[in-house]
Order: sequence, then structure tokens, then C-alpha cells
Amino acid sequence: MDTHEKLERLADEARYDLSCACGTRGGPDHRRRSKDGLWLYPASVPGGGTSVLLKTLLSNACTNDCRYCPLRAGRDVRRCTLAPDEVARVFMDYFRQRKVSGLFLTSGVLRDADYTMDRIVAVARILRRGHGYRGYIHLKVIPGASDAAIEEAVALASTVSLNVEAPTRKAFAALASGKDYDRDIVRPMRLISRLTARGSRHARVKQMTQFIVGASDETDTDIVRATYGLYKRLGLSRVYFSAYQRGLGDPALPGERRHAGRPEDLLAREHRLYQVDWLIRKYGFKDDEIPFEPDGSLSLEADPKEVWARRHPERFPLDINRAERHELLRVPGFGPVTVNRILGLRRRGLRIRSIERLGRPGERLRKAEGYITF
Repeated sequence: MDTHEKLERLADEARYDLSCACGTRGGPDHRRRSKDGLWLYPASVPGGGTSVLLKTLLSNACTNDCRYCPLRAGRDVRRCTLAPDEVARVFMDYFRQRKVSGLFLTSGVLRDADYTMDRIVAVARILRRGHGYRGYIHLKVIPGASDAAIEEAVALASTVSLNVEAPTRKAFAALASGKDYDRDIVRPMRLISRLTARGSRHARVKQMTQFIVGASDETDTDIVRATYGLYKRLGLSRVYFSAYQRGLGDPALPGERRHAGRPEDLLAREHRLYQVDWLIRKYGFKDDEIPFEPDGSLSLEADPKEVWARRHPERFPLDINRAERHELLRVPGFGPVTVNRILGLRRRGLRIRSIERLGRPGERLRKAEGYITF
């Protein structure tokens, strides 16, 4: 294959890694193919705003046998690998044509973690030092990489991500027998956190990660507690959740048996986890406030904020003209934009007498009416 044929295949196979803030559904924020077959991702960037990313694997060859991965060792997949200068050259061509403004680079494991990291970092080095490119670069950290390799990646990247995949050692062991949870996942994530801590030389660099949801026998409680810890103890910028696609991995995976329901239920579960993530990051919820079912799962019938509100009738109704910001954020149907509008009206001395004062009342605002008074 020539460079563009390889890129077309590798960019397509990079879709399994969601650790960038890109749209996954239709609309203007949805990924799209360019005319020559490459995948482009509108993505949020750490400094605010959006950037169109060229997202690709460096190689789809892999020595690891992660049981959920369709590209794992031993699979009958047409393998190909790009040289670092090939990736850099194609990216700069796209960048100069203003088709993209950032790069997301990941890879299967070639030989070993450090050999792969050397090639990933080489792309960033060529772009930064060879082409003078100062824009957005997201580099994947390979599990098991040495401290030196991680430090160089952090020095060159805007964002780095190492996929945690599972929330517990037991769940992780069921997915990836060739990797050690503490040595290959926890230790390097802690190192990245130290390297990018506030006040450090690389404080501008963000760290992200991804959970594979439904491949192992983890519960939603396990994932939410782990997510909360990643935000509060390691200072991650974002956590992503990727619903396991049945049939792509080992048929004997624990999740194939535990989550044997409809595929759309697994996607709904992914959606609920993103809603919880929003509650933690934007609404001030703690992990022990998230409402779970007796079996440790999130309700698929209602969003977690609404379930929480139903379970705490003593907190409602709230007087919309008196309640504090943190209280208003707990009202189902109210988000940060609506709460800011409420507080803005109150600062101007205006009394809110109906839901219509906040805008055209659609389904979301109508939901809030049962939890507020005027």
C-alpha cells in the first residue's frame, strides 16, 4: 500500500479510541471522511474552542492480545505501518490546506512499548522541530512505556492519554492478560499527573483516558468511583467511555455473558456514564451521591440527575428567586446556561414569575417545573 492507502485504513481503525473530545453522533460535530478517505474529527481543545483533528493509528500491527480489541495479536487483519515522516508529511499537507488544525496519533504496539513510543514521539518531534508546527497534538501513551518515553511525549504534546480500559484490577485482568494494571496503567498515569501538575513546567498539557464499557464484568458503580478518583486524585482533564462492540472481541469475554441484553442497552449505559461524568465535572456531585440500582447499575429509564432528585424530595421544591447556584444546578432540566440566566436576572433585580421567563419552555424546562416554585 502507498501512504494514502495506509492512512485510509489506519485512520478508519483509529475509531475504536474515543479519547478525544469528538462528536460520536450526527450533526456538525460528527466525524467525517475527507475526499481522499481520511477521518477528520471536530474536537474540543484544552484552551477552549474546537479544532479539526486528523486522527490515525501509526500502525495496526500489535503484539498485545487485549481481548476486546479487533486488532489484537493473532487476528486475521491486513496489517500496515506508517513511518513517522509519512505521518508528518501528510499532516502538514492537510494543515497547509487548512483542512485540519490538529493531530491525534495512536498506535498498536510494535515490538514493545518503548519502540512504539519512540515512533509516536518522532512524529511530534518532526512536526515541532522540523516544521515549526505549534498547534494541537494529542499523543497516545502506550501501556508499559518507560518514564523517559512518557516525559518526552509530555514535552511535545498538547494532550496525552493512556487508556485505563477497566476500573478494577480484576476487570482489567479479564481484558488484557499481558499487561499489569499497576505497572502499565496506574504508575504511568500518576507520572503524567506529576509532570502536568499545576505550577509544573508542563502544566498546560492535559491528560485524558478511556474506559471500555461492557467488555468485562465491571459495574457502573466501579466505573463511576474510578472516574471520580481520576478527576480528584490524578487531575485528569477528561474521561471517556466506549461501549464495547460485541463480536469484535473474544467471544469468551466476561461482558459477553454479563451484558447479554440488547446492543442499544449498552449504548444507553455509555450515555448514562457520560451524564454522570457531567454531573461530577460541572454540577459538583460526588461519587457517593450518584444514584445506582441495587445491582450497581445506573438506571436506563431516567437520567441520573432526575433519579437523584426523585430520591431526595426533602430538597424540593426550590424557590427559583432565592436558591443558591449549587442548589439550582441540582434541578432536573437546569444546566449551567439556564442557572446563569436565572442568576443574571436576579442580579438585575428582576423577579422570575414563570418558566417562560427563562426562554421557550421545551421538554427540558418543563421537567424543571415540578421541582421549583416562583
